[in-house]
Amino acid sequence: MPPKAKFTREEIVNAGLNIVRKRGMGAVTARELGMELGSSARPVFTVFHSMEEVQEEIVRAAKEVYNRCVKQGLSQEMAFKSVGMEYIGFAGREPQLFRLLFMRERAETPGVKDVLFAIDDNHEEIMHSIQAQYGLSEENAWALYRHLWIYTHGIATLCATNVCSFETGEIDGMMTAIFTSILKNIKAGEKYDQSL
Repeated sequence: MPPKAKFTREEIVNAGLNIVRKRGMGAVTARELGMELGSSARPVFTVFHSMEEVQEEIVRAAKEVYNRCVKQGLSQEMAFKSVGMEYIGFAGREPQLFRLLFMRERAETPGVKDVLFAIDDNHEEIMHSIQAQYGLSEENAWALYRHLWIYTHGIATLCATNVCSFETGEIDGMMTAIFTSILKNIKAGEKYDQSL
């Protein structure tokens, strides 16, 4: 009969998230998990088959934390802008989780047209919010989304890596200026490079 699990999957994954938040995914080992749980490493393997499985679950849990931020943004009146602000806020509040989800090397490098499909499970909901709120065609909504995501990702990366800080309201003003400019040009019939 297999040994009774001392900790649940959720407890182990939450311990892993705590380690990632403090020191990044590279610090997640069976020994560190055991220490975080106040135990030895052994209980980890009564629940999980391997550290790879634990790490996959930690990534999944990190995505859930991020997805809650996106849902919060989508529930706001200015949904698209709010999602962008939540993305940047997530990078500032959870820099290690942001790095884990959005700044790690990938086995395959997606082109800019496909990057949102590859890294963000919320892309369809976000895109539909743009179409609904601004009355854009699918093609124009994707162009706006990609341009703003690239800009937003840049700001978020600066925040997650402590390269620079921003004053309260500064990011809001920057996002509004870029968004307004691109939307105005799209509505005026300007074609954006469809590779973006």
